[in-house]
Amino acid sequence: MCLILFAHQAHPDFALVLAANRDEFFARPTTAADYWEDAPEVLGGRDLEKGGTWMGVTRDGRWSAVTNYRDGTRPEAGTRSRGQMVARFLTENADARSYAESIARSASAYHGFNLLAGDASDLYYVSHAEGKSRRVEPGVHGLSNDRLDTPWPKVERGRRRLQSMLSGDAEVTEEDLLAVLADRDLAQDHLLPQTGIPYDWEKRLSASFIVSPAYGTRASSVLLIGMNGEVRFRERSFDENGELLEDRMFRFTISA
Repeated sequence: MCLILFAHQAHPDFALVLAANRDEFFARPTTAADYWEDAPEVLGGRDLEKGGTWMGVTRDGRWSAVTNYRDGTRPEAGTRSRGQMVARFLTENADARSYAESIARSASAYHGFNLLAGDASDLYYVSHAEGKSRRVEPGVHGLSNDRLDTPWPKVERGRRRLQSMLSGDAEVTEEDLLAVLADRDLAQDHLLPQTGIPYDWEKRLSASFIVSPAYGTRASSVLLIGMNGEVRFRERSFDENGELLEDRMFRFTISA
């Protein structure tokens, strides 16, 4: 994931409202969201290169997602895949707090990352840049390729739109959340972050939805966890031209 917008314990009907875009090289082999054959309690996409995932949810309501931390450096030799952090949390019987603390202790084993791990009780955030885990307070948050709630243009635009959506009387729908993720507007030059990459890429990556021949937004995902235990997970997949390839919808009720 390269953009995650989420409301944690910030709506009377939902424990979680999340909308996220996965940006990745199109050459990287991937499977679309589904229940995993080797772990049927897990729902999410799968990275076929390393076996991890960028985002997923379990039948008991635990969920996790990861973004890379962009600082212009290349992954160090020997570091582990970031997606394996998410896969481990989803397949192991660990609570969010203890898992986040364990990842913080081993952060140097992974290239730059931001990890979110949530369960029925709480939500925790870990970044290699901080070297520690911390509890995420209830509210509307945004995460891209810097620390949680860093005010990059697309993070701030997305947070404002999500906040507005939750503040109104209208029903919160997957379609409205997907519309937020579909924003292809580029940031103005003076608002661009400086992350050590060339200007043309900094500009291109400033959009919420990225269109590029080799690298761009491959999936837009929405996860809604209701106070009543209902889970709704929807994912749209896209090609190199930003055209829709597939639209998948899943529903289940959290098991005890």
